[in-house]
Amino acid sequence: MIKTTVVGSYPVPMWLRVFSNRESLRDALLAVLKTQELAGIDVVSDGELCRWDINHAGSNGMIDYFVKPLDSVKAELSAVQLAAWRAQRGMDFRASPPGIVTGPIGPGTLNLKADFEFFRDLTTLPRKFTVTSPFMLARTLADEHYGDLETLVMALADVLKDQVKAIDAEIVQVDEANVPGCPEMGPVAAAGINRVLEGVSTEKAVHLCYGNYGGQTIQEGAYEKLINFLNALDADHLVLETAHRPEDELTVLREVEGAGLGIGVIDIKVNEVETPEVVAGRIERAAGILGVDRIQYVHPDCGFWMLPRSVADAKMRALTAGRNLFEGR
Repeated sequence: MIKTTVVGSYPVPMWLRVFSNRESLRDALLAVLKTQELAGIDVVSDGELCRWDINHAGSNGMIDYFVKPLDSVKAELSAVQLAAWRAQRGMDFRASPPGIVTGPIGPGTLNLKADFEFFRDLTTLPRKFTVTSPFMLARTLADEHYGDLETLVMALADVLKDQVKAIDAEIVQVDEANVPGCPEMGPVAAAGINRVLEGVSTEKAVHLCYGNYGGQTIQEGAYEKLINFLNALDADHLVLETAHRPEDELTVLREVEGAGLGIGVIDIKVNEVETPEVVAGRIERAAGILGVDRIQYVHPDCGFWMLPRSVADAKMRALTAGRNLFEGR
């Protein structure tokens, strides 16, 4: 059986935007988990709602949530520091960094275990917990301490490795959406991700996508330049964006070795909801190119957080219906 899952994020319910407290968060978690259950999703996520910050309503917390609590990360930058950061290549998608590293990185008040435990017992379904890649975090930070990207990546990776040791979700997934735009940095990114995965005692997943903000692709690039990176990952399966990518790229993924494949069959960069027939056709095409035995999961290309809730919910139902149609259920 090919399992259905989500990548991670879900649109923040309106009441959580208005009443951002612990009770509202619990209610929101219950809603997103039940919505996934009713849609027939096999492995569910907390929607990454614990990262919601009313002071940063335009962000799903993929970066800031992880780095701001850390030791030696200062939130405010001088004009000179900000100008130096903006001069870096590949930072056009942010107006400013989430902070600047001024000393040795430490965990500070980051507590991923608490966030997992907050939703762990709210569902009986298998659970997925997600963390952002240390490479992506390092790329967005300004740095006045390490002076070397690889050293900063590994310092962040060591913190995340210790954090995920305490998380017993059925799947722990590392999300990377920056290396597609700089494939030459693949070895550094893979080293950091693998260090984090050393702390995972359950199924290990890595999500790779080309970014999404308001339906826009953030990173330019192609899978053919990322095969060495993908093959260097110590993951049990990969969670890949394919629905919004050129159709001929699937053939390149034949070169991925070892890890099982999760195939994106729901396009999250458009509001149009796929029919079950479209989803089943995407699965059938991927199975024909890659082999059905390689495909362990089907899912959206990326998280749902930018979409209206009604669209996200309908796309999840289409995902399950399409998988069922493909398998003849």
